[in-house]
Amino acid sequence: MTFKPQQILAACVVLPVLWWGDVRPVHADIYKYVDKYGRVYLTDRPEHAGYKRLVRTWKGWSQSRGAASVNYRLLAANRKRFSRTIAQAALERALPTALVHAVITAESAYDPDAISTAGAVGLMQLMPATAERYGVRNRRDPVANIAGGTEYLKDLLGMFNNDLVLAIAAYNAGEGAVLKHGRKIPPHEETQTYVKRVLKFYDDYKKMSL
Repeated sequence: MTFKPQQILAACVVLPVLWWGDVRPVHADIYKYVDKYGRVYLTDRPEHAGYKRLVRTWKGWSQSRGAASVNYRLLAANRKRFSRTIAQAALERALPTALVHAVITAESAYDPDAISTAGAVGLMQLMPATAERYGVRNRRDPVANIAGGTEYLKDLLGMFNNDLVLAIAAYNAGEGAVLKHGRKIPPHEETQTYVKRVLKFYDDYKKMSL
């Protein structure tokens, strides 16, 4: 089944129901393809390698960025572009610079214009409520976005007694989800995969000169 351009709006409304409806779970993967004219196609049966698998996260539909699929060489330009801003924000909040880079890689792959369908925006994918909490007026502003995201990450570490794993899980799923599950990683595949991915990036970045 392939959604044509005129069906995109309807598809975006229906797809979350397919995943989260309470009748029975649906496990089919959904793929996205953007052609050279900017037209978007969504399907559960990709016709060629140009389709990218989407995953359902608490922030909305986003392109899957598993650790194995991220090419550091392709990210090098933007990583360098934002390195000073990241280093300054990390220093001001006593966070490891490599950790901030790891979260940004997992969240947006250093794309300051990244937007999820649920409304998360920017390098650190701030939701509207999170941005408001930390005084971020323009989530597309890399400096403001990184400031808000690092402040949030710092607060999560404090909330979970510097337990890095729980803080990372909370950044992905929300602190409420971690608290709801007894201060443990929520039993959702996406969040558990996200934690592993960030930890892998963190370990890699600690070995690099950022």
